[in-house]
Amino acid sequence: MALFADRRAAGEALAEALAPWRGTDAVVLGIPRGGVVVAAAVASALGLPLDGVVVRKLGAAGQEEFAVGAIADGVRIVTPRAVRWAGMSAHDLERVETAEREELARRTGAYGVGADDLRTRTAIVIDDGVATGSTAIAACRAVRARHPERLVLAVPVAPADWHPPPDAADEYVCAHPEQDFWAVGQYYDDFAQTSDGEVVALLRNASTGSATEPGR
Repeated sequence: MALFADRRAAGEALAEALAPWRGTDAVVLGIPRGGVVVAAAVASALGLPLDGVVVRKLGAAGQEEFAVGAIADGVRIVTPRAVRWAGMSAHDLERVETAEREELARRTGAYGVGADDLRTRTAIVIDDGVATGSTAIAACRAVRARHPERLVLAVPVAPADWHPPPDAADEYVCAHPEQDFWAVGQYYDDFAQTSDGEVVALLRNASTGSATEPGR
């Protein structure tokens, strides 16, 4: 049996670790798509508003699940060692990045995120887990550009030896740091892909005060 039944259960577990922020002037920002499901559960449990921060992984050519970097609004992260390991040329990387920037723009428009004023507030950035950390770091740096008073990165599960760099987050919360880590999905019984429709509904429901997850 995995640690979490699904992303909602992971969010409920993560909310316990984030209890000090209950009822504060913080904003929860989920990383679409799956991270928004986790973030919605956290926001509901802690009585906090929900927003999103769109990030796109730069996947290796022919091995898209292996991240060689990530992009967000105004942020670009590339890991040269991963690029070399994947055998990607500069042209390969440019082609992948061009496609992902188009998807980044599409999702940002579709989800309608980024409207909250974060100045004087704590921003809590949430994903459904960390593998290489590229997407989480890109998300944090994009949120940092919005000048929150404090930035917290929080995830249900991650490798025990992983921590974000100091410029990415002021605080890092991981409900379950794991020693034998190989993929985020191994810790979920249900790790099915989240749809655009589910993300939009969660964000809309949060803005209207509803805590109901689509399909529940």
